[in-house]
Amino acid sequence: MKLPDLDRARSEKMVPFSAFLASYNQGLPLQFPRASAALLREFRKTHTALFKSNLWSLDQHRKKVMDWLTTKQAEQRMHS
Repeated sequence: MKLPDLDRARSEKMVPFSAFLASYNQGLPLQFPRASAALLREFRKTHTALFKSNLWSLDQHRKKVMDWLTTKQAEQRMHS
């Protein structure tokens, strides 16, 4: 009998904003930019097509947020 994939279920689960923010930053390697409430609100405004409700999922949003934060951080360094 195959056991359920708990990590996959956790990643695909739709969660509120605050739970996504905590999960996103948890265990993130030091070289990756951290998310904040303000940055996630900006991401959501920029990427409205990714949201059909007020819920977030690690599976659907984490990689996109990570890429967006990395690009945003690089752009800020160029303009500093």
